Amino acid sequence: MTYSQNWNIDRVFPGLDSKELESAFQAAEGENPSLAAELAALSETSSNQAILAAADSLQTAEGKLHTIGFYLNAWSSVNYGKSEIGPKFDRLSKIEIDYTVQEQKWGKFLAALSDARFKELLADDKAKPIVFILNESREKAAKLLDDQTEKLINEFQVDALHAWSAHYDTISAGLKTSYTDADGKIQEVSAGQALNLLDGIKDKDARADLMKNYEKMWGKAENLSADTLNHLAGARLTDYKAHGISDFLEKPLELNRLSKASLTAMWDTVAKNEGMLVKFFARKAKLLGLDSDQISWQDQTAPVQVPGYQPRTLTYDQAANFIIDNFSKYSPKMGAFAKHAFENQWIESEDRPGKQPGGWDESIPALKEDRIFLTFTGSVNDAATIAHELGHAFHSHNLYDLPQWRQNYAMNVAETASTFAETIINTANVEAAQSDAEKITLLDAKMSNATAMFMNIRARFIFESNFYKERQKGVLTPAQLNQLMVAAQKEAFAGALSDQGVHPHFWTSKLHFYIDDVPFYNFPYTFGYLFSLGIFAWAQKQQDFETAYIALLRDTANMSSEELAKKHLGVDLTQPDFWQAGADLIKKDVDEFLDLTENLNI
Repeated sequence: MTYSQNWNIDRVFPGLDSKELESAFQAAEGENPSLAAELAALSETSSNQAILAAADSLQTAEGKLHTIGFYLNAWSSVNYGKSEIGPKFDRLSKIEIDYTVQEQKWGKFLAALSDARFKELLADDKAKPIVFILNESREKAAKLLDDQTEKLINEFQVDALHAWSAHYDTISAGLKTSYTDADGKIQEVSAGQALNLLDGIKDKDARADLMKNYEKMWGKAENLSADTLNHLAGARLTDYKAHGISDFLEKPLELNRLSKASLTAMWDTVAKNEGMLVKFFARKAKLLGLDSDQISWQDQTAPVQVPGYQPRTLTYDQAANFIIDNFSKYSPKMGAFAKHAFENQWIESEDRPGKQPGGWDESIPALKEDRIFLTFTGSVNDAATIAHELGHAFHSHNLYDLPQWRQNYAMNVAETASTFAETIINTANVEAAQSDAEKITLLDAKMSNATAMFMNIRARFIFESNFYKERQKGVLTPAQLNQLMVAAQKEAFAGALSDQGVHPHFWTSKLHFYIDDVPFYNFPYTFGYLFSLGIFAWAQKQQDFETAYIALLRDTANMSSEELAKKHLGVDLTQPDFWQAGADLIKKDVDEFLDLTENLNI
């Protein structure tokens, strides 16, 4: 079967200026007055039925907002930089602010209930699916200010946090650069295309030329980007201060339902095990024909050059069928789900100008479906990327029968399902190798995840932590931001990067630093990766993996990360043992790679 590489989002709304989208906006705007009236009528003596009806109303309104938000994100991703989307996002932001006010009033209502009345509410059978969320809402409400102040803070964020995040899209959408390819031809590319090419250009000179020009391109945008990053962080820190939050990691940890003890245990284990990846990169440098045993930034995921072997490429259909077949080996439901997504145009994968960099998956509550955005270039890594996003979608798919709040799982456990799916494909690729040369190539592709999570992501975390420490004192210059980034990369890569191979303007180029609704969009990836390795090992021991796995997914928005791990895997995330077990699995791949490449003529 030939699968389309363009998604179908017309089922959501038929156009940016369609009457259907306008009607959805009007309906969403009308929800908030109704919610306000419903919540105002609640009191200590209200029936459980009335209280839980209000909860249902809040969840219904949230689902409608998510559906509109999905469409705007999807439209802007394939029409990157077009200005007509701005007023639509602004309108949605204002509705979301009003919704947040109602959500906060809901939390305050729960907090005002006596302990006995709240306990009575939780005991109601209809409340049981959302007991965890009710407790969480009540606890969070204790930090809230008065209603008028909270509303004012949220309104300010439209022209502060959200505005600066949108401003970054305006900056990056207009950037272009060029490079000289392996045939000596000059190629002009957008920022998004350049980022995709850096992952796959085989010729080291072409790759280095693109990286040099990519760095220069972002350097020219450093003043605007620095203003954006400084003020985005400033808006966030001001909000924290108003709510009595002094630790800038408190909110990211709360959003991920993760303790600082678990985060510390994870990063300590990562730092302890970086040495094995330094050895991997030293060997990879030789396979790439580099002049030293150190790599440069653009070489992290570059395909290795094994003598006598030409890395294969995949057609989109081949990648799709490979994913479907291998998902099915672990879970027939996963395989059938992936097939359905390909057949029904849930995936936008065409390689063309004008698209946003990167990839994502997002759910559509109104349809109980997902859509996936990425750019497919034919590499083995691209197949793994599709699998990654399908993992997100499968996660959402298994929650659609639950209340909306039970579908709001945190980013760290979201990355677990996606990375598990990616691991299935990477492992299958290696196992299907027809020669040692092919196995080396595929192990290298598989290792790109490990090196990204242990080094690249750790560099981002170190940079952002140090940036927020300094930003509390005042605004940082582009030069200071470059220095922080270089220092973070050198620490995280532990000597694997050459002095000339760092990427000082990575802080400028990385979209994740500019996302408004998720602070510290980095450590959840490493958590998800290592947690998924634990699930992958656990899967081999399950007689009915599919049932057990889906049960775990359905609990991801129903308890803390620590409770989830304890209930379904029987492990303690605050201790290093679990994290080390994941690192040991990576070491097996490193050792195999080093053994296979030991005697190559390089």
